[in-house]
Amino acid sequence: MERKSMIAYVNGEFLPENQATVSIFDRGFLFADGVYEVTAVINGQLIDFEHHIARLQRSCHELELTLPYGEAELKQIHHQLIEKNNLHEGLIYLQLTRGNAMTRNFLYPDKDVKPTLVLFSQESSIVDHPKAKFGIEVVTFDDIRWQRCDIKTVALLAASMAKEYAHKHGADDALFTKDGYINEGSSSNCFIVTQDDKLQTRELNNKILPGITRRAILALAQEKGLEVIEKAFRLEDALNAKEVFITSATTLIWPVIKINGQNISEGKPGSIAVRLREIYLQKAKSQK
Repeated sequence: MERKSMIAYVNGEFLPENQATVSIFDRGFLFADGVYEVTAVINGQLIDFEHHIARLQRSCHELELTLPYGEAELKQIHHQLIEKNNLHEGLIYLQLTRGNAMTRNFLYPDKDVKPTLVLFSQESSIVDHPKAKFGIEVVTFDDIRWQRCDIKTVALLAASMAKEYAHKHGADDALFTKDGYINEGSSSNCFIVTQDDKLQTRELNNKILPGITRRAILALAQEKGLEVIEKAFRLEDALNAKEVFITSATTLIWPVIKINGQNISEGKPGSIAVRLREIYLQKAKSQK
C-alpha cells in the first residue's frame, strides 16, 4: 500500500513533506545537537500532550537550548498538522535543534542563531496493534549510550544499532542492559510484574528516559491498588517474572513474552499488562 504524502512544518511554514528541508549546517544534522518528542494521536486527539511539552522544556534546559515557543503555540501547530493531514491515529514527531550557524564549529553558536523547529505526522496503528495482543520477543543489547539518557536527544544511533541487532536475531526489539541490569528498551521503558504481583521499573536517573507513558502507567497502577517498586532489576529477575512489558507513547503497553529465546512465564501476555493497557486506552480516548 502506497504511503500518502503528508504536510510537515518547518520554522513557521506548512509544506509538503518532500519540500520540507533544513540546512546542511543545521547543528542537529552535524552534531545531533537537538531534542525531540513523539506524541501519540488517537481519535484525532493528542495523548498526554502537556507532559510531553514539560519533558521537552526540561530537555532544552539541560542542554541550554532555547525553546522560543510556548505550550499553547506548540499545541496549535500539532492540531493544525492533525487537521491538514486528516490524522485519526498515529503520531506527531517534533524536533528542535540549536539551529543553523552557517559553519561547522563545536562551540554553541551566538544567541542570535534561531533554533530549527520541525514537526511531521505519520499514520500508524496504536489501538489495535497485533503486538499489543500477542506480545513481543526481545533480546538484550549492551547499553553503549552516553551518560545522559534522561535527556531526549536526537542522538539515536545506539538505539538503531540495538533494533537492527534484534531484527537480525529474529526478535521484535531490544532491551539495553548494563552490568546485569536492564535499563530500558531501545525506545521504551521496561516493567516487570513480580511473582507476588508487584509492579517494578527502574527508578528515574540518568540511565533511563523519564517516559511519559511510564509516568501514566505508574499512576494508574497506584490508582488500582498495585504496589509499585521503582528500583533497578536484573535480567534474571525479568526472566523469572510473572510478566514483562514495555511502555512508550506509540506502543502504550506491549507485553514481552520472550527474552533471549526464553519464555516469560507461560509465554503469553499477562493479565496485569493487558488490564493496564485497557484502562490507559479508556483514559486516552477521553482526552480532549
